[in-house]
Amino acid sequence: MSKAALKKRSAPRNGASGPPASGSTESTGASPSRLIDARIKELSDWRGETLARVRALIREADPDAIEEWKWRGVPVWSHAGILCTGETYKTAVKLTFAKGAALDDPKGLFNSSLEGSTRRAIDIHEGERIDEAALKALVAAAVALNVSGRAAGRPTPSRDEE
Repeated sequence: MSKAALKKRSAPRNGASGPPASGSTESTGASPSRLIDARIKELSDWRGETLARVRALIREADPDAIEEWKWRGVPVWSHAGILCTGETYKTAVKLTFAKGAALDDPKGLFNSSLEGSTRRAIDIHEGERIDEAALKALVAAAVALNVSGRAAGRPTPSRDEE
């Protein structure tokens, strides 16, 4: 493979930027939380501030959420399945909810990826205010949906069966 092809393959996609692009922590040895910290610090502008704020809101809404680092450097928050991802682009911080189409959005936060049957996204642009209560409600609803789906899909064995 040519150097140009290798460079193109390893470049962040869709204008995303960040720490080493790896689907796991094995090559860097850093925890997902540290990689997200590094992404926020590296951005050092409104996007870093926004990503840090939505991260804090996700943690407030679900203290049990697990931070992951997937798909060549995308922060992911999970609880019984993926809740949302937090991608950074030149003009937006995008929160994509894996099962967003199944969530009620009474405040109309979803403003991107509206045509699909599964995902929904929130694009946050420079200077935009985040409706913190509405975002936390969406995260809580995503957790409830994931937990209910897991419970329905995987019955827990009774004590007699263990």
